[in-house]
Amino acid sequence: MSTHAKRERLLLADLLEAVGPEAPTLCHGWRARELAAHVVMRERRPDAAGGILLSALRERAERIQAELAAKPYDELVHLIRTGPPRMSLYGIKQIDEAANTVEFFVHAEDVRRAQPEWTPRTLDRVFENVLWSRLEKAARLLCRKSPVGLVLRRSNGQTVVAHKGTPVVTVTGEAGELTLFAFGRQEAARVDLDGDKDAVARLRDTKLGF
Repeated sequence: MSTHAKRERLLLADLLEAVGPEAPTLCHGWRARELAAHVVMRERRPDAAGGILLSALRERAERIQAELAAKPYDELVHLIRTGPPRMSLYGIKQIDEAANTVEFFVHAEDVRRAQPEWTPRTLDRVFENVLWSRLEKAARLLCRKSPVGLVLRRSNGQTVVAHKGTPVVTVTGEAGELTLFAFGRQEAARVDLDGDKDAVARLRDTKLGF
């Protein structure tokens, strides 16, 4: 049975293949090649992947990611498409689903939305609900750097307080768009922001996410 993580994995691989290694992405300073290397490192080099979150390990992670980026691009895409190596925890369906669903969704949109004349996806309601469930749990961590109070409001009215404070900005949109916003893709997310003009501007300029 296909899972959300597997579907998003295959979509990401297809997008990377289609745009080519030199295509821009929403990840600052990364072309498609660097993004692909990041995904491969995270999944296949646990000795370095900790540097994604831990500053003490960042130099090593950057070095290994650069080494991976120097590999043939087709090989990187193939490694993403075929999934984790044997004995990897990511090979367990439940862990793959928990760890990779949002990761692959966001990176697929990093590729898609950096291209000219991109068009938004229509996400099915089940997947939207999955994204919202994950966002509810992670919102405070993702939005911890918000300079203002922040409420994320789904189009159906469901809300989560992502950051306490004043003044308050309310960001409204579909779950997928709110996910992108909370992961630091504010300019690419199709959402409505309601609040004090200066507070909205400060929020847009703040790096959210990890």
